[in-house]
Amino acid sequence: MMRSSLLLLFVFLTSLLQAQHVDLEKLDNYFEKALADWGTPGMSVAVVKDGETVFSKGYGLMEVGEDKQPDGNSLYAIASNSKAFTSYIIAQLVDEGKLDWDDKVKKYLPYFELYDPWVSNEVTIKDLLCHRVGLGTFSGDVIWYKSDLTSEEIIRRIKYLEPAYDFRDGFGYSNVMFITAGEVIKQVTGKTWGQNVQERILDPVGMDRTVFSLSELDAVGNYATPHAFEEGENIPISYTDWEEVGALGGLISSVKDMAKWMSFMMSSESIAKNQLWKMQNSYAVNRNDRNDFNMHFSGYGLGWGLSDYYGRLRVSHTGGYDGMISAVTMIPDEKLGVVVLSNGMNPPAMAVTYYALNAFLDEEEKDWSAEMLKKKLERKTKDTRVDDRMASRVEGTTPSLELEKYTGTYKAAIYGNIDVKLEDGALRMYFEHSPELSATLEHWHYDVWKLDWDNTHAWFNFGTVKFNMDNNLKITGMEFDVPNDDIFFEELKPVRTE
Repeated sequence: MMRSSLLLLFVFLTSLLQAQHVDLEKLDNYFEKALADWGTPGMSVAVVKDGETVFSKGYGLMEVGEDKQPDGNSLYAIASNSKAFTSYIIAQLVDEGKLDWDDKVKKYLPYFELYDPWVSNEVTIKDLLCHRVGLGTFSGDVIWYKSDLTSEEIIRRIKYLEPAYDFRDGFGYSNVMFITAGEVIKQVTGKTWGQNVQERILDPVGMDRTVFSLSELDAVGNYATPHAFEEGENIPISYTDWEEVGALGGLISSVKDMAKWMSFMMSSESIAKNQLWKMQNSYAVNRNDRNDFNMHFSGYGLGWGLSDYYGRLRVSHTGGYDGMISAVTMIPDEKLGVVVLSNGMNPPAMAVTYYALNAFLDEEEKDWSAEMLKKKLERKTKDTRVDDRMASRVEGTTPSLELEKYTGTYKAAIYGNIDVKLEDGALRMYFEHSPELSATLEHWHYDVWKLDWDNTHAWFNFGTVKFNMDNNLKITGMEFDVPNDDIFFEELKPVRTE
């Protein structure tokens, strides 16, 4: 017992000594200024080195308008950083002999279908976790986003999604495949994804401030509020329930708990690194120009992004949730990790990460925040999608038909029914499985109507819907145009049923 205690003390002191060359106060000041420059309400940051958390602090506000600052224990939705937990559970099940990486998904979910029967039969467990089944990035997210559909109901609709490339011949970030992986876990274990996470990871690792259900938030306490960003303002919004689709991004955690997770993954106790950190799907790297990190390779493993960072292996992931952005980055050879959790849509997550990594790795000191903020603002200026639509509006037009003619039920194969009703002289739209997406239709021009959403949404605001007609002016369906990078309403393609 004495020897064990001395060993732990030695490891702790060694970690502190190795971190002494890093000016933590300087890091602290940089993080605080970066948050202010980017205009995000709040964030928390933690750094782990050699199995110890050597830095942990919160900045800004838990909620705009409330005078309360987050800390290292404050909770935020980590979104897609939950995918690594999903792949780790799968790795455990493989280690236990309960499934195999190359098992066909249909072995566990006979109803699983994609755009092609042959592809449907060939997709393996491994394929689910590395974004190579042929679907485009974020394709199908409109099915599950803010919906009450079960995982099985979502999976049964995937067959209606069109492929973006051939099977195993490209990268398309697929949340619906991780939903599928979560359902495989449920079928194999007889327990939900959340129950598996709790029993297999959270409890053993000691992550006692990490939850997978919104119902637990109030009991745990100290949780940040998500914020949308509209017209230069951060707007507090409610949490969105992702429990049913937790395998793609359902965890809510703190930087101190995520520090434990990173330390665990970089320790010898983690059984899964050889599989999860093996390149399965590669991205192109520009070899003509020197990049910021002297990077030679980049790609995706199983639930983790992989690349090299100044010659060292980098294992990382980001997460995007309604009003919250997160980043987890590890340099395993150095047992170094940085986690940033935020409660806004424009955080300096990667700028903070790179600045901290470079400090601990003795790499070049660079003002990542200033450089990355400049590039972000330039990209925003170039994104004229909404402005172009505003400028294209034709004033003085009227609808082709009386308002009553537009009402009815419209069915989207990948989703379900969308109802248009006439209420108090205005057209209203209701999504069968997503009450939070209801909207009033304001005439835009001709047979196009602007969507005035009932609720504020983090990923989109402006949008229109066009009613299509045949040659006899009979309405046949609708087309959506909601410009954003995440939820693709244009995939719905609803047709009129009555």
